[in-house]
Amino acid sequence: MRTRPLKVALLGCGVVGSEVARIMTTHAADLAARIGAPVELAGVAVRRPAKVRDGVDPALITTDATALVKRGDIDVVVEVIGGIEPARTLITTAFAHGASVVSANKALLARDGAALHAAAEEHGRDLYYEAAVAGAIPLIRPLRESLAGDKVNRVLGIVNGTTNFILDKMDSTGAGYQEALDEATALGYAEADPTADVEGFDAAAKAAILAGIAFHTRVRLDDVYREGMTEVTAADFASAKRMGCTIKLLAICERAADGGSVTARVHPAMIPLSHPLASVRGAYNAVFIEADAAGQLMFYGPGAGGSPTASAVLGDLVAVCRNKLGEATGPGESAYTRLPVSSMGEVVTRYHISLDVADKPGVLAQVATVFAEHGVSIDTVRQQGKDGEASLVVVTHRAPDAALGGTVEALRRLDTVRGVASIMRVEGE
Repeated sequence: MRTRPLKVALLGCGVVGSEVARIMTTHAADLAARIGAPVELAGVAVRRPAKVRDGVDPALITTDATALVKRGDIDVVVEVIGGIEPARTLITTAFAHGASVVSANKALLARDGAALHAAAEEHGRDLYYEAAVAGAIPLIRPLRESLAGDKVNRVLGIVNGTTNFILDKMDSTGAGYQEALDEATALGYAEADPTADVEGFDAAAKAAILAGIAFHTRVRLDDVYREGMTEVTAADFASAKRMGCTIKLLAICERAADGGSVTARVHPAMIPLSHPLASVRGAYNAVFIEADAAGQLMFYGPGAGGSPTASAVLGDLVAVCRNKLGEATGPGESAYTRLPVSSMGEVVTRYHISLDVADKPGVLAQVATVFAEHGVSIDTVRQQGKDGEASLVVVTHRAPDAALGGTVEALRRLDTVRGVASIMRVEGE
């Protein structure tokens, strides 16, 4: 074993960073044995130096992150500060000064992953980011390495624990959205401002990363269709149960049937109770992968939190340090397919549509005519009426999303349709 330690700079020492520092200290001997050399925490960049950080030597604390990554003796920079800047500049500076990088920054990677990979390649350094998607669940490495010889066709997953907790609570207790959100906030699953989670921004960033790796093409955050879950109601869950389904906020990345394009999207969807993702409860994450040779694979576990995310960071740290000792680099960006990313309107989906209609003869015929005019086939229809008003629930066969959207707009213009109570896509069949 080499006795000279590999030096690590830690950018950020919050919930995740403090766990990384703790594990590096308490598991130092094991990490050294697995790597083949000791690892030493050489500096910790923070914004609030006066804050007490248990287990972190105060002498290592600095507010000058730029100076830390420019030192020249740093082997690996671990970036867990998040956001776009200064993280992007610090990472590229680290590459230029001889350090490889381990990051948990999903937003930055989804937006500027190609440029960061290019900078890493230019300087002969590693860029690893297992912790950017689904916490402790191994996803990036299996996609980049274990399935490197296979063709991945679909990635379907629950990649945000906050939204899964809320939807699971609505499903299991009949609670409304706000009531379930309030409980998630009280338990610490939801931030004071939950927008990034409940509006799908967090999941969309992860979808962009997963799609890019799975399909060997560049998918940016702007390419991902995003729809939040704030409009999901208890009535939607009641409808889902009548269909033998539940509702999840899904990240869906797909290769087109002809192989000529890919799509990436995030939105609430009904999925059958028989699907493995339907049983994912609480704040857990799970990702379902479909590949030509491997078939169907599911990865499940805690998708956030200090310890789970730190586990993924340390796994990357070990890999990068091993590469450093072997004077090699691991997998970089693979974007050779250069596939176009199709718009949401081109995606083939199914819809569950609930309409409030007048309870009189001919309404169903009018509605069916609208579907036929837009080339959308109806799978099932359920109608209930009382006191001159009725509820009409239509489940479609698969059709281009644009055709389904056009159908809904045409339905709104019918005199007999009082309103569209809910619209939801149906997946997993």
